Amino acid sequence: MRAGYAKFFCAFVFSTLTCIVHADPLTEARTTPQELKWEKLSTGVERANIAGDDKKAGLYVYRIRFPAGSRVTPHFHPDERVGTVLSGTLYFGYGPDFNEAAMKALPPGGSWTEPPKQPHFAWARDGEVVIQVMGYGPSGTTQVGSK
Repeated sequence: MRAGYAKFFCAFVFSTLTCIVHADPLTEARTTPQELKWEKLSTGVERANIAGDDKKAGLYVYRIRFPAGSRVTPHFHPDERVGTVLSGTLYFGYGPDFNEAAMKALPPGGSWTEPPKQPHFAWARDGEVVIQVMGYGPSGTTQVGSK
């Protein structure tokens, strides 16, 4: 029985280390705001990648530009993230339902955290908002029910 456990443990450790080792390292990059390549997503927001790839293991950073009035319905991610408002005012809240009373106005320089699997939602209520999100992938998005 111990030999089976030892083999399982060794295989687990090896596969875990292999995943960590295969994370893409950062490469040298210098980008001005005018050089960003914005891609329009099906949700109506625009996204510009700064570093890494959120679908792969490793550090990633991207920006999102929300048109005025955009609402981000409750959702969560498998990884932990940190967000920062670069321009505009983002209204941000936690929970499984879009609740205006639970939102906090975050002006430029404001930030928030997104613990793994913590539902959250946002609103660009007063005008266009640009945010920057940083995390360690792989990531994804799971929508949750909202009222």
